[in-house]
Formats: sequence, structure tokens, C-alpha cells
Amino acid sequence: MFELSTLLFGLLSAAAWGAGDFCGGLASKRAHVYTVVLVAEFIGALVLAGLALLLGERVPGLTHLLWAGAGGVAGVIGLLALYGGLSSGQMGIVAPLSAVIAAIVPIAASMVAEGWPTPAQLAGFVAALAAVWLLAGGSGRAIARSELGYAALAGLGFGLYFVLIDQATDAGVFWNLAFARTMGGLLLLGIVLATHKPLLPGRAVWPLNIGAGVLDAGGNLFFALAALAGRLDVAAVLASLYPGMTVLLAWAVLGERLNRPQTIGVAAALVAIVLIAV
Repeated sequence: MFELSTLLFGLLSAAAWGAGDFCGGLASKRAHVYTVVLVAEFIGALVLAGLALLLGERVPGLTHLLWAGAGGVAGVIGLLALYGGLSSGQMGIVAPLSAVIAAIVPIAASMVAEGWPTPAQLAGFVAALAAVWLLAGGSGRAIARSELGYAALAGLGFGLYFVLIDQATDAGVFWNLAFARTMGGLLLLGIVLATHKPLLPGRAVWPLNIGAGVLDAGGNLFFALAALAGRLDVAAVLASLYPGMTVLLAWAVLGERLNRPQTIGVAAALVAIVLIAV
């Protein structure tokens, strides 16, 4: 039952994060990336804090809030790098590469803390990493150095976020996630003020920016629930399939072509899900 819950929440996390990144990438083409991420962070924090109040969750202790705060800082660095890459490069390259790198960190941490996963799950991890790599390689052109740099920084930030939030949310989910986003938002607010970037986007960008904030908060919540229900590495690998949603939306909305390697990548992702579920 717990592994099935991890599977469900992990896939919901991937769907929410993928859709949120698509909205954030589009918004970052029309407004400064710092502004987009700043608004998204605080919108997500408000949504999560509202859920905490609605459900009557107790405020966690200082130690867990510190874990959450560190996770929030790592996450916002990853999000800045990802949105910067999505706005200046091709979505079908930056998002999948960042996901490959993001999955490696919690896999290593989980093996140290929880031992090795089952052989079927290990095979699923390989299939999942192959899936996002195929999605990344499906563009038909060489990867630019800037795209590689953005993806590497985003992946490292997200990987650390996975590990730190897993530590924080064993004593409550909503307040810790809200605090993480608040700390990330405050860090970014200082950067925005210091660099004289706009605090708010234009009116036309608000729907996309709000969508990015709400969907990203949903991805955070579903990932935390997946990690609580099962192994961290399983939750992280499933959540790291989020580029599939980003690429599919880029294909459906923007007309970015889903060619043969990317199609194979989608199939590999489905195989990965089956193996991890087994």
C-alpha cells in the first residue's frame, strides 16, 4: 500500500512540476526570470500556509524548520537556473537534463540511509534516467554550453531540495513546505532589490505566473507525501519524470516536435513506472 501511495504521489508530483515549469518558462519569456520565480515562490507559500491553517497542522520545531529553510534556498537556486534555461534555450533539452541530475543526488542519499532498493526498482531507475535522457537528446541538435550549465545547476539544486525536504517533512508537511518557499522567496527578494529588477510582472504575465506558483507548490506537496509513504529515491525518481509533462505541453501548445528519440523516451518512462511499482 505504501509503495502504491509513493507511486501515485510521485507521478502527481511529476505532472504538477512539469506543468508548472511549462507555465514558468513561458512567463520567463515575457518577464524577468527573477520576478517570475519571486512571485511563484510567495504564491506557493500562501497556498501551502492556507492549507496548513485549514487542516489545523501544528507548527513544527526549529530543527525541522531549519531543514526546510535550507531546502527552500536550494530549491529556489534550482528554479532560477531552470527558468533561466527554459527562457533562453529549448524546453525539450533543459528540463530533461536537469531532471537526470536531480535524481542522482537523492538516489545516492537514499542508498546510504535506507539501503539498496529492489532489483526491479533499480531497473526502473535506469529506465527513468534513460527516459529523460532520450527526451533531452531528441532535439536534433547539439546541446549548447549555456543549456548544460543551467541544467546542471538546476539539477543540483533540486536534488539537494529532495534530500533536505525529506528530512524536514517527517514532522509535518504544509508548514515546512510553506517555510521553505518563504525562505527561498526572501533570498530572491534580496537579490531582486539589490539588482534593481522589477518586483512584479506585467498584468498579461500574471495568469501564467500564478499558475506556475500554484502548480509548483502542488508538486512540492505531492513529492513530500510520496517520500513520507515510501523510499526517498523512489519518490525522487518518479517526481523527476516531470520533463515528460513539460515536453508534451511544449509539443501540444508551442508546436515543438516530439521526434523518435523523445517518443522512445516517453515509452521508457512508462516502463520505468511499471518496474518501480513492481
